[in-house]
Amino acid sequence: MREKYTLHTIISSVGIEENRIDSFNKQNELRFSFRVQEEGYLGVHFQTGEMGDEEGYARARENLALKRPYPFTLETGRRSRDKTERVLTDRQLLEMAGEALEHVHSRYPEFTLNGSFVQAIIFSGQENDRGLDYSNRDCTADFGFSFKHRDSRELSDGWFSIGQRDFDPQKLYAMADNYLGSFEIKRELPDEIIVQMPYYDLLGLLAGSLNAENMCLGTSLLSGRIGEKVFADDFSLAHDVSDEECWNTPFFDGEGVTQEGDRLPYIENGVVLRGYADKRTAAKYGVEHTGSAYRTYSDIPSNGNVNLRIQRSSKTIRELLGGRLSVVPVRYSGGGFNEKGDWVMPVQLAYLCDGERFLGRLPEFVLVSNMFDMFGKDFIGVGSDNPVFNDKSVLARMDLGKI
Repeated sequence: MREKYTLHTIISSVGIEENRIDSFNKQNELRFSFRVQEEGYLGVHFQTGEMGDEEGYARARENLALKRPYPFTLETGRRSRDKTERVLTDRQLLEMAGEALEHVHSRYPEFTLNGSFVQAIIFSGQENDRGLDYSNRDCTADFGFSFKHRDSRELSDGWFSIGQRDFDPQKLYAMADNYLGSFEIKRELPDEIIVQMPYYDLLGLLAGSLNAENMCLGTSLLSGRIGEKVFADDFSLAHDVSDEECWNTPFFDGEGVTQEGDRLPYIENGVVLRGYADKRTAAKYGVEHTGSAYRTYSDIPSNGNVNLRIQRSSKTIRELLGGRLSVVPVRYSGGGFNEKGDWVMPVQLAYLCDGERFLGRLPEFVLVSNMFDMFGKDFIGVGSDNPVFNDKSVLARMDLGKI
């Protein structure tokens, strides 16, 4: 049996340094992974640049000699998904970057701005002799600024960015007003610390804990807890590639496996339902196969391909806050989880927020929590709207640690 994975990326990037456009780069890269399966083994050839199928498969067949075991049936199915809404020409990208830079810099001349405006067009395809024919295309434009106030001694005071499929500069300007317009207003920390931030930064340990292999080996914080209520009643987590803010992510995994509705729950109403496993992990440990294979171009697929999303509340962020104020970390480093799930994050810059608008800058502080608390008793929810980040925001109570 023969299978081919194709990745075609076109990346256009406008570089901004010290309030001026200083570069334009374009990358157009084509990659193939040719795979030949015979007698329970997989031969793989990774190719950058054009190569005909016959030559690619011939080279993959030569690599069968490496005896990489893969005794699994290849998938079938046909589907094409294109989430592209708008593709900017290089000229449009440059003009939009210049206009946006001029707008923000003229309104906030006291800041030095660095950053980039990047458009990514990504095509992923997978096909094989059993009739599999999947393709996924997406195009996103991301504008990001790091900023430094003229009175600051820091190399950079903070960063904000916004990604869209049909880029609207007005949303970038509103974000700049929020981040830069309130920088010189100083506020004190509230008595109750409710953190508002993108949840991607908090899901690392939880994602690792859901690895079925780790769960079976007893090295996961969730080992032996499938079917148990571990988190908050309203905390549900799923692999979800149907999400509107699922950028440049194909609907199929590295083994050509898809999920019904492009979604599979792992935690529902606080109860752990399953861990994630590719075909190898599922066969080795006798667990459920969840279609979670990374595509490794020069080797057999490996476990870990999950695009985790926390279920949204029906309430907006302001409604979830109920009149309280939130704390939005902007510049933070050196934090993370330990093996017990304890979490510490020093915050160099944060804003006080009403859920939508920043009210002023906060002094430096340290946040402390635990994985089971932030998604358990201290979990407030993910808003139905996209304030502050133009993306989903999670709210969770946390404690202050020592600086």
